[in-house]
Amino acid sequence: MTDKVLDRVEELGERLAATAAESEALGRLSDDSVALLREAGVMRLLQPAEFGGYEAHPRVFAETVMAVAQRCGSSGWVCGVGGVHPWEMGLMDRRLQQEVWGEDPDTWIASPYAAQGIATPVDGGYRLSGRWSFSSGTDHCDWIFLGAMLGDAEGRPAEPRTTLHVVLPRSDYQILDDTWDVVGLCGTGSKDILVEDAFVPGYRTVDAQEMSEGARAAVVGREETLYRLPFWAMFPLGITAAVIGIAEGALAVHLAYQRDRTTSTGVRITEDPYTLSAISEAAAEIAASRTQLVTGIERLYDLIEAGEDVSFADRAVTRRNQVRCAWRAVAAVDEIFARSGGNAVRRSNPVQRFWRDAHTGLQHAIHTSGLIYHATALTSMGIEPRPRQRIMI
Repeated sequence: MTDKVLDRVEELGERLAATAAESEALGRLSDDSVALLREAGVMRLLQPAEFGGYEAHPRVFAETVMAVAQRCGSSGWVCGVGGVHPWEMGLMDRRLQQEVWGEDPDTWIASPYAAQGIATPVDGGYRLSGRWSFSSGTDHCDWIFLGAMLGDAEGRPAEPRTTLHVVLPRSDYQILDDTWDVVGLCGTGSKDILVEDAFVPGYRTVDAQEMSEGARAAVVGREETLYRLPFWAMFPLGITAAVIGIAEGALAVHLAYQRDRTTSTGVRITEDPYTLSAISEAAAEIAASRTQLVTGIERLYDLIEAGEDVSFADRAVTRRNQVRCAWRAVAAVDEIFARSGGNAVRRSNPVQRFWRDAHTGLQHAIHTSGLIYHATALTSMGIEPRPRQRIMI
């Protein structure tokens, strides 16, 4: 069934591509785009089977996100981010899963995970307040994951610092319109979220560290390999898959455009060895990015499937390679765009949208290389990174 979702995306490809301009103009995914994604079942790929999901191999999930992003960067981005949320929801309390999916297995879940709020303990749970940025696809979601710092009695971050992932229904938070005015990934509608003193029952929360290290599955009795993967392997997977898919989309429209193009000096592109060489180099870099991203998650999956532990070193190498995949793919898009001629900047030419979307996707914190490269290099030398250097690995 999981491969059929990818097949369905390919069948719907032209229709998905046709939604991109409207989504960009709206500042959120168009209703047509959402309907097509629901029809294909993309958001249910990592969802537990008991709640109508497909429990797909993460490789299939990544490949499907890429296929969507090739047609519409914003749609691919929302699938890459939002498509991981059902995976984490599968590791939450079963009561919460029933609340979210009991009546509608097609219910979508938003985020962000940045700890931009304070969760103060009270009887039975927490009181939550804060404001969060970058909630991709949020207009189409009925629940949300939010990152929050555990608070003390005065509502300040408690010591030692502890981060929670908390889950709220749509009735408990506000989507702030007019907070997504950007140059790329415009159609993702990644708006701000406001929460004012909402009560969050304890069973709708999870310790972020427990989720990060892949320890949560044992706590909730999930034995499937998929749910024993670490969070910082799964969440980056969807985001980088979207960026690589966007790069593949840029390459596809570039090739179609260059096929019949003649420069202002009268040279046909198909007879210009310099441009053709650059196209091939860019194509090879994008293909390498796809292969390395998919191979990385397959390796972790296979380790767990074989009954072996995923070490910090395993996680660090996977994150290092995933970050590099994104940077390599976007650099290739720059090479493509630089050789697309003056008409590439016209809004009627989709290559400019792919170019803007690719660079915007690279801005996500998950693609920040410094700490990841630093920690991975130390680990490779047998030196234990300090706690601050282990963030997001």
